[in-house]
Amino acid sequence: MPIFLLLYIRSYNRHKKNHVLEKQNMQQKFEAEMLQARVEVQDQTMQSIATELHDNVGQLLSLTTLTLNSVNLSDEVKAKKKIENSLQLVNKSIKELRELAKLLHGEQLVENGLGHAIDQEISWLSKSGAYELQVNNTLSESDYTSPDKDLIILRLLQEIINNMIKHAQATQIQIDAYLATNVLHLKVKENGVGFNPDEIKARKSGMGLNSIYKRIEMINGKLILNSAPGKGTSISIEIPYP
Repeated sequence: MPIFLLLYIRSYNRHKKNHVLEKQNMQQKFEAEMLQARVEVQDQTMQSIATELHDNVGQLLSLTTLTLNSVNLSDEVKAKKKIENSLQLVNKSIKELRELAKLLHGEQLVENGLGHAIDQEISWLSKSGAYELQVNNTLSESDYTSPDKDLIILRLLQEIINNMIKHAQATQIQIDAYLATNVLHLKVKENGVGFNPDEIKARKSGMGLNSIYKRIEMINGKLILNSAPGKGTSISIEIPYP
């Protein structure tokens, strides 16, 4: 009996130690994934800023320069009108730059609430003018936050939108984000070319899809994906929240 007890105690301590090490490894892995998500969100933010500076602010300032260069001071009426138009363009540029400055704070997007961060992503998508958007985001009205999950959820949405832009050839996108009985629901549906999920898994070519599944698993979420060639794609995500 004493020998059995000693062996049992040794076995128990060994299992306990292994369990502690496993928990530490899981925590380290989670922190590494969080850091990766943070870097990716910041990278996506900087890409959005670069695109906006080039396509929108740059165009506004070029138009301002063109207008001012065409001012003929000898014609006071036309000169006054062109200067007024230039001032409007400058004010619009300043407004756009202020919006971009908000994004430079990086994590402040999520600190202001996940609903606000989702609104910002949808705003960038809307400015492209390439899609007919239907949006229902009631998270903006919620005071709940989850620092461990918000960045990952935002990155999930960014990844889904990027995949649709690259591959879907869609013209209509519907986005729903809401809370119901401590579960966050995020649904994205589009009318693009669609695909066969089983074929992509078999070819092991769906790296973006694999990344989405991996992130959802990290935060104990569930994903339902429906797609077929020619019938578009819908993605429904459910995550315990907050």
